[in-house]
Amino acid sequence: MDPAVATATLSELVDKHADLLARAQQATRTREYFSAFPESPSPRVYGEDAAAAGQSAFDALLGTELDLGQPTDGSWVGEEVSPYGIALGVRYPHASNDALLKAALRAVPSWQGATPVQRAAVATEILVRINARSFEMAHAVMHTSGQAFVMAFQAGGPHAQDRGLEAVAYALAEQERHAASVLWEKPQGKRPPLRMTKTFTPVSRGIALVIGCNTFPTWNSYPGMFASLVTGNAVIVKPHPRAVLPLALTVSIAREVLTESGFDPDVVVLAAERTDEPIAAELATDPRVGVIDFTGSTAFGEWLEDNARQALVYTEKAGVNAVIVESTDDYRGALANLAFTLSLYSGQMCTTTQNVYVPKTGVATDEGTKTPTTSSPTLLRRWTRCSARTTPRPRASSGPSSTTTSPGASSRRPPVRQRSPRGRSRSTPGLTRAFVRRWCSASTRATATRTRRSASGRSPSSSRPRPATMRSPCSRI
Repeated sequence: MDPAVATATLSELVDKHADLLARAQQATRTREYFSAFPESPSPRVYGEDAAAAGQSAFDALLGTELDLGQPTDGSWVGEEVSPYGIALGVRYPHASNDALLKAALRAVPSWQGATPVQRAAVATEILVRINARSFEMAHAVMHTSGQAFVMAFQAGGPHAQDRGLEAVAYALAEQERHAASVLWEKPQGKRPPLRMTKTFTPVSRGIALVIGCNTFPTWNSYPGMFASLVTGNAVIVKPHPRAVLPLALTVSIAREVLTESGFDPDVVVLAAERTDEPIAAELATDPRVGVIDFTGSTAFGEWLEDNARQALVYTEKAGVNAVIVESTDDYRGALANLAFTLSLYSGQMCTTTQNVYVPKTGVATDEGTKTPTTSSPTLLRRWTRCSARTTPRPRASSGPSSTTTSPGASSRRPPVRQRSPRGRSRSTPGLTRAFVRRWCSASTRATATRTRRSASGRSPSSSRPRPATMRSPCSRI
């Protein structure tokens, strides 16, 4: 592209998204509600033809080779099968790790040379274009993760896009927090003052690796991906082999915007793999990789923390979500909220409550002290109302179980891939019902019984990251 045209395009993007970025940054400071991308798939929001166009676009991808224009060894990979019975048949370009790393490294200087606000504008344009294809993305997420359509649309579309924009806002704010240049003066009494012009340039860590998960491929990947982009890093996106399409579409859109803006499109590349060649461990331990964002199993997350020593490693691993009910001035409202969190999205969210803790002496409320015995019937009724509005989905087969290395092993060999305890569907309405009934019957116990246990694993404070939406982007520069 003509440099003059690219410069004009970049300037236009900065002006185009100035207001949106300002509002997003304002929300990060005030912590008020803000969403740039509507979560409702209503035709009143996205247009009468948006749903049909998204379906057609998804159908047109089936059985095709998705050429991203990135480095390749000439072969194609892809074995995704929808939990709803559709063999997607989409094939993706394959390349060696070294080829992808070299391409990404070559792209860093020009991307690093842009100003923080220019990078933020490019990243925002990528998100806006992804949003315009939310229905297509929803079908891609639905047929790889197994989520119901509305859940796939919301969590895989606008909610993920909002998380990406939040990361853009934080990353930009961190880089603008200090002056870019200053005239430094030191008085010297009767002599002329000492003067220096100082310029401060945030320097990226080079290459960031995003390792996606099977269950929420975009929602869990966008914060790390966009924080790394805005702080001047090239990004290698390594999707889960059963959920490549959503992130491949993301990479395709990102490369399109980068090219139009005059940057090397290899700032963002896709690392698609064959099922028999796990490449995440090799990429993660390469000295050229400076930042890693991972969502998945505790075993592999801890392996990354122990072995990818050259990089900043952010992991979201398996966990147990608990609610402590100590007191409330709105007993009925608290029970309604608890019932809602147990049944939202049929209990499939990684944030779904698993344990409920109450004091032995009961809970102080506006209706007096309540114990599990007195609270049980009301909670069950409210949960039943919530669960009646949910629709169970077919569950994806987790495949044969795999053996992982011992968490205490010193070997640099990574664990064999297995489905993340956090990534699995937490529960179906039937399991949630069992959970609630067990809780309701626990009249002599202080803690609720959960129906599903998942290993929380060790998580040393020195390596435990902040929640994904709050990770400080300044650590990426």
